[in-house]
Order: sequence, then C-alpha cells, then structure tokens
Amino acid sequence: MKLIKFEKVRDGKYLKNYELTYLNKLGREKKYEIISRRNLKDITDIGGKPSGVSIVATCQDRLLLLHEFRMGVNQVVYNLCAGMIEPDEAIEDCIARELYEETGLKVNRILKILPPSFAAVAISDTTTHIALVEVEGDFCDHTSENEEIQARFYTREEVRNLLETESFSSRAQLAAYFFAERPWR
Repeated sequence: MKLIKFEKVRDGKYLKNYELTYLNKLGREKKYEIISRRNLKDITDIGGKPSGVSIVATCQDRLLLLHEFRMGVNQVVYNLCAGMIEPDEAIEDCIARELYEETGLKVNRILKILPPSFAAVAISDTTTHIALVEVEGDFCDHTSENEEIQARFYTREEVRNLLETESFSSRAQLAAYFFAERPWR
C-alpha cells in the first residue's frame, strides 16, 4: 500500500475533506476519502499534530461522564469531557480549560497523559491525547448555546448499569468498562 497523492475536495469551518490516491497491494490505483481537522500541506502531514484531548476524570472513586447530544449520531450519548487544543496551547492548559468549560470542575491532579492516538482511524487522521485526571469542585454549565451537556459523577455500580442499557462513544465506553471492573490507580 502506498499513498501517492491527495487533494482537498472541501474546506469546511471545522472539517476538511480530502481524496487520497493510493496504490493497493496489487499495484492498482485506488481512491479513498478522509476528513481532517487540519489543513494538510502534503502527504507527510497526514496524521501529524494532535488536535485534541479526551479526559477520563474521577473524584472520590466516582467517574465523570457527560450525557450529551451529539449531532453526528442525532442522539444523546454518554461521553468523556473532551475538546480541541487551541493554537499554541499546552495540553495541560487544554485539559483544565475543557474540563471547566464543560463541567465547571477544576483539575486537582493529572495522573497521566497518554501519547496521541487516532480518534477515527477509518475516516480521519485526527489524533487526540487521553488524559487521566482527578478533579474537584462543583458542577456549573459554561457551555455554548450549541452544546447540550449534563455532567455527573457515577459510582462503579451505576456505570455497570449504564454500560448495559445506554449509548456511549467508544472511548467513553472503554473508560467506563475499565473503571467499573477494575480498581482505579
């Protein structure tokens, strides 16, 4: 498999669409479509700089989950607090800002920031960090008029029940499963 060229086919406000031309394993030329959050300059730029963070947050042995409407699936799902890194913003500052904007909570301690991973490898080059943090404070809604988010802490038993009955983003589902089934460290 070899990527030989790409072309931007749509330049949206938040997402850019690209058509990739590649040679498959038999040497045949094929087309593939992806989206990116960034303006890609050349082939080597694909999958480059991380664009965001997903935050796995706990407080007193409870897991923070957002119950939020997501336009892409036209329904309310359980999700992690997450957001985009601003230009020249440190990842630690992004974590604190996104947590505060979506929940009103403050970072007490950052336990671990994982290296960037691909968010939707089949359709996008978007990479995000996953941060594990301990948080504190009271919930307060600082979201924009375009977001519908209800933030809450859940016990392990509550999380186990949600996993059986509710819709999740894949990262939130995985974090919730490991929180519910294993001691958090």
